[in-house]
Amino acid sequence: MTAVEHDADVIVVGAGPGGSATAYHLARHGVRVLLLEKTEFPREKVCGDGLTPRAVRQLIRMGVDTSPEAGWLHNRGLRVIGGGVRLELDWPELASFPNYGLVRTRLDFDDLLAQRAVAAGAKLRTNVNVLGPVLDGDGRVTGVEAEVGPGKEPATFHAPLVVAADGVSGRFPLALGLAKREDRPIGVAVRRYYRSPVKHDDNYLESWLELRSKDSGDNLLPGYGWIFGLGDGRVNVGLGVLNSSSAFGKTNYRRLLTDWLANTPADWGMTDETNADGPILGAALPMGFNRVPHYTRGVMLVGDSGGMVNPFNGEGIAYAMESGELAAEVAVQALARPAGPERERALMAYPNELKARLGGYYRLGGIFVKLIGRPEIMRIATKHGMPHPTLMRFVLKLLANLTDPRGGDAMDRVINAMTKAAPAV
Repeated sequence: MTAVEHDADVIVVGAGPGGSATAYHLARHGVRVLLLEKTEFPREKVCGDGLTPRAVRQLIRMGVDTSPEAGWLHNRGLRVIGGGVRLELDWPELASFPNYGLVRTRLDFDDLLAQRAVAAGAKLRTNVNVLGPVLDGDGRVTGVEAEVGPGKEPATFHAPLVVAADGVSGRFPLALGLAKREDRPIGVAVRRYYRSPVKHDDNYLESWLELRSKDSGDNLLPGYGWIFGLGDGRVNVGLGVLNSSSAFGKTNYRRLLTDWLANTPADWGMTDETNADGPILGAALPMGFNRVPHYTRGVMLVGDSGGMVNPFNGEGIAYAMESGELAAEVAVQALARPAGPERERALMAYPNELKARLGGYYRLGGIFVKLIGRPEIMRIATKHGMPHPTLMRFVLKLLANLTDPRGGDAMDRVINAMTKAAPAV
């Protein structure tokens, strides 16, 4: 059999945050990386655009300048609204994470990360639509089949290792028969940009635990909302509904968003369609490792492709970037070994380490999703929890996964013990 010439040491499919982080960390270690993106930059992505300190830490690890002068809007914490209470919770002061969050639209955020990967040495090719894997006689992935450019010219790229970072659709893992697990949580989110002179430069991310329309009276609308200022005269406004809710899959989510916003103050600018900046767009939120295994037959799954959205708060970017860095670390060690059993042994460290880091936490998140999907439980929790700032600071740490692993305060120790005690998903 003729040996195939490799186009790279690793092919990364998808240049979102997870793919670009993977490519950056690989290239930084001298690995030849081919980063394939199906669209052209800049490009739109449906997202809340808010970044917690967990995501900020990953940006700093990629050498990104997160200063306001570089175009980032900083925030101090989370403002929670529910149960008739409005509570502002600052991000915790920790050794492991910065004490600020950020907001930036995905329109240039993804482009910025892809360029960091290129600066580190990765080769980025845009307008390359990856169709599926190239398999050897043993069923192991040795490359990708793709269509290139506006003419959709067929092309094949070879590498001993492929990273699937192709987002929610997960077309690449699906081509390998890796379907989503139905027993894991999933959400749906819709969002829209509005021009809002009042809310655009808010220094807190705003989370609404209860949504009401003008006509709903005491009846709550399904879902949980957010309003994140962008600092440029606009806000990102959206809501999410989890599959533990009876309304999941049976609701017009776009109508739900406008019904909720119709009940907000007029001077916020979100009750008037003329202030809307673009359409309402939606996306799925694959949570709690809802696609596994995260490594098989020469393919590593990163970010949304591997269902890594946090079930507690719907955050995906931090976990996409974290899993990308971990995948790169494992791949560097594996590629230093000869192909065969030794390399496979090294590559299996990736799913094992993911499970060790996040498995117990995601198990707790799955329980949380089932509980808050029941309106009566959510109503009781909001009514009795919101008036207690200390309890809510604990909840913020738990939901945002912000604790110091060693040392830390009593809250950190309790949360860390809970996640270690929970059986990993």
